[in-house]
Amino acid sequence: MGDVPFRHVYIHGIVRDAQGKKMSKTRGNTVDPLDITEKYGTDAVRMALLTAAAPGTDILWTEDKLPASRAFGNKIWNAARFLFLNMERAGIEPCIPEPAPAETLEDKWIKSRLNAAADTCNRALEVNRYHEAAQTMWHFFWGEFCDWYIELKKLRFTDNSGLDNNWRNLLTTFEAALRLLSPAMPFLTEELWQRLANGAPGLPKSVTLAAYPQYSAEAHDAEAERQMALLQAIITAARTYRADQKIDPKAKLAARLIASGEALAVAQSFRESIEKLAGLTLTVEAGAPKKDFELVFEMSDADAEAGRKRLAKEIEQLEKNIANSERQLGDEKFLSRAPEHIVASIKDKLDKYKLELEAKRAALAGL
Repeated sequence: MGDVPFRHVYIHGIVRDAQGKKMSKTRGNTVDPLDITEKYGTDAVRMALLTAAAPGTDILWTEDKLPASRAFGNKIWNAARFLFLNMERAGIEPCIPEPAPAETLEDKWIKSRLNAAADTCNRALEVNRYHEAAQTMWHFFWGEFCDWYIELKKLRFTDNSGLDNNWRNLLTTFEAALRLLSPAMPFLTEELWQRLANGAPGLPKSVTLAAYPQYSAEAHDAEAERQMALLQAIITAARTYRADQKIDPKAKLAARLIASGEALAVAQSFRESIEKLAGLTLTVEAGAPKKDFELVFEMSDADAEAGRKRLAKEIEQLEKNIANSERQLGDEKFLSRAPEHIVASIKDKLDKYKLELEAKRAALAGL
């Protein structure tokens, strides 16, 4: 009695429905949280609300956001399953080991990126910018740890390797990532952290009691981040070309990579990784490209002609879509009657059509 009950109080905006109306039983637009959490999972609902909770604005509730949050949770779970399965093959019991010196590019890079994410999350949480912290956690775990770090690290896996330096750095990064994500998705991270900790003595009883990742100036590595950005750009360029040309993902493509300076050094050092992650048979050459590098794909005359015909057909369809959208947006009678969200949707599609058309024309010119 007599103590101050709260020293800090956070007041968020009103949760409104998709049309921006206040939720109430009278309107019948309320949502039963028990039904939603049963359908999508508590952590997914929590993450969806956090990413939408920008300070100073009301939260527009729409169920459309929840499948993405659930997919994010599934991504984490599947990544953990993949790691535990490969730990068995390597002869490693679940554990949280001491990190090894960061010697490979991917280890230096992920250490620097985790450090940056920790800095952003700590700053955001301190000033109640929960949406910024949640978005940073999401991007780091999915976009950097899963999509790039694990993909590069798994190329170094060997059966019965034991707890080598690759595994030490991978597991310590995974454990730190769970601690980073814990405030946003406490149930999933607790389950995985307990499995990884494996009841080892001397550890906290819960991930929520473990120290939250903190920024360290020593962990920042601008050179590793710059080199990794080049490696990502090369692999992404090859994947984008394959997708644009609708090439079978399993088919190997022959390509020449022309580069100079740091891009050339990265391509030479990671040629095998680029080949495996991008599905290429790659030749690296020194040259003077207009940008950091130039990727030239080798195609037969028949394949090139088939590609030109397909792109010409797609360009024709996009031009029709653009003409139809512009006709609708130029019709004053239609604009006066159409709901605002319909008009906005047409404008959004028109912008996407134009961007896609530009990309298709560039691809056709490249053939």
